[in-house]
Amino acid sequence: MTVGLSESQERYVVRALQLALLGLVGYGTATAQFAIAATGGLALGITLLPAWLRREYGYSMDAGLVLWITAAVILHTAGSLGLYEWYQWYDEIAHTVSASVVAGAGYAAFRAFELHSDEIDVQPAFRSVFIVVFVLATGVVWEVMEFAFGGLVTVYGIDDIVTDFVFNAVGAIIVAIWGTGSVGELVGFFRRRLRSESEN
Repeated sequence: MTVGLSESQERYVVRALQLALLGLVGYGTATAQFAIAATGGLALGITLLPAWLRREYGYSMDAGLVLWITAAVILHTAGSLGLYEWYQWYDEIAHTVSASVVAGAGYAAFRAFELHSDEIDVQPAFRSVFIVVFVLATGVVWEVMEFAFGGLVTVYGIDDIVTDFVFNAVGAIIVAIWGTGSVGELVGFFRRRLRSESEN
């Protein structure tokens, strides 16, 4: 995946965003705003997932993909600081970007299973439908978690949930139409892991 930056530039941007998240965790802890600290900590943990994959499995994720994931969690974390309340369009952008990440991961896993198994052979149109359904199902789980952890996550009401689902679908459709090629390396990684598991 490319966003018009060199790989080294993409990595520098990711590191800067991770430092911003670390600063947010420190700020939330120092001011006893533990919801902010928890949100920042969770987001930081997600951005460290590619480094964990490299250490544990030797998989070096494309820098553009790492930046894509990091941008999604940064958008949601910044939104929790008040941007969701101030700007309706910000919530829509954040959900579109994060849904596109979920769509990419879901597609990569599904495509890896398809390539791994001789019994699975689906049409490209079905893959697109799967991406959208997978993202919407993940959105349902997320909304349930928001209600379950209402003390840590602000719940804005039914209208907001409907809007979230609309823009989750937008992110999924974007990936279904244009973005599946961006996760080709991730498909390969998942496929190698499936092959490794089946050989053990």
